Amino acid sequence: MEVNITFLGGAGTVTGSKYLVRHNGHSMLVDCGLFQGYKQLRLRNWQPLPLTPHQIDAVVLTHAHLDHSGYLPLLARDGYTKAIHCTPGTRDLCAILLPDSGHLQEEDAAFLNRHQLSQHAPALPLYTRLDAQHCMKQFRPHAFHKAFEPIPGWRVTFTPAGHILGAASVLLEVGGRRILFSGDLGRPDDLLMNPPEAPPQADTVLVEATYGDRQHPQEDILQELAPALQRLAQRGGVAVVPVFAVGRAQAVLHAINLLKKQGSIARSLPVFLDSPMAVSTTGLFAHHTGEHRLTRHEADALAHCATMVQTTDESKALARRHGPMVILSASGMATGGRVLHHLALYAGDHRNMVIITGYQAPGTRGARIASGEKTTRIHGQDIDVRAEVVQLTSASAHADANQTLAWLRSMGHAPDRVFVVHGEMGAADMLRQRIEHELRWRATVPEHGSTLPA
Repeated sequence: MEVNITFLGGAGTVTGSKYLVRHNGHSMLVDCGLFQGYKQLRLRNWQPLPLTPHQIDAVVLTHAHLDHSGYLPLLARDGYTKAIHCTPGTRDLCAILLPDSGHLQEEDAAFLNRHQLSQHAPALPLYTRLDAQHCMKQFRPHAFHKAFEPIPGWRVTFTPAGHILGAASVLLEVGGRRILFSGDLGRPDDLLMNPPEAPPQADTVLVEATYGDRQHPQEDILQELAPALQRLAQRGGVAVVPVFAVGRAQAVLHAINLLKKQGSIARSLPVFLDSPMAVSTTGLFAHHTGEHRLTRHEADALAHCATMVQTTDESKALARRHGPMVILSASGMATGGRVLHHLALYAGDHRNMVIITGYQAPGTRGARIASGEKTTRIHGQDIDVRAEVVQLTSASAHADANQTLAWLRSMGHAPDRVFVVHGEMGAADMLRQRIEHELRWRATVPEHGSTLPA
């Protein structure tokens, strides 16, 4: 019986990654992500999977970002009882990210119900903080490069992918096939993370295409960030920086710290990290020193280069301060979280600044602000955007198209086929064309819901 893959997410879009591998009556899910962005994509989170959770024999995660792990609490609540396999870094991050995701969904549902803004009565969270905490009991961490069998006869090995703590590419050996899932690939020149390792040999490759149609600029994040913060300080404004709590928050903090040390910006410029999740994540860098470029001293220093804001009262108290100051807050695409309160408060003043720090999925508030929209809707209110909008094009934690092709090329032998996933249609198709023309490998952009031989 042949091995096949059903693309339940991350096909034709950068979100909701879920790849179901089936062989000989067994099923394994690689990644289990939430759909984010456009409403028609988010609605997929409420649709049942084409098989019951009981029919899945194992789940393997590439990394902890919610578009790869955020559906797990729902899968477990609906009856998935077996193991969730990942690296130690991914386990540690999911223990922070997933309960927070459940908590945010409970808060959003409560807000909609309180203000009678939902078409459903009552509005319900997709899952709760408790659901997320329960599913953490099913996590089984495995070291990089150490093969294990999530299903008897199915062999899995993790190799470092850069990107964020714990991020891995997954090599699955089953039914005589070697299938490689790139996961999200980091950049070889990342400020924070180590470069991704060269890929192992494989028959079939699923490669991400987030930046499949573009190259990162030559400029680095320090060169982009310094003049923006200098302008902000001169006019006494407040910079609101939507950040992903995992990875981006720490990279921007490290960059600000370096700029202060270099004397490019004043050491006295107040910086606040207003995200309990990002605060917890920052502490993990000292526990996973082999995976990033920071020394132990630099990892410890991360926790002291900003005022760490934990409670809601501390967050609200920021509104009583005057600029200049920098507020880093989640979520990174401004789809929820405390950053919305800061945007509502500060986006209307031309002295202030909104700093967009990386990829913004189409349909998200962050993408709309980055595109220059002059109003944004927050908590049912239209907010004018008069603040200066700065987009850091160098802050991405993803490999660009050239870097992705270089990673594939280092494989040595051509695989039988490449599936281009985790990219918007334009980016995925552009990468497909380049793989076919430059590498002369067979490449396909799979359709959502399709099943193809591996």
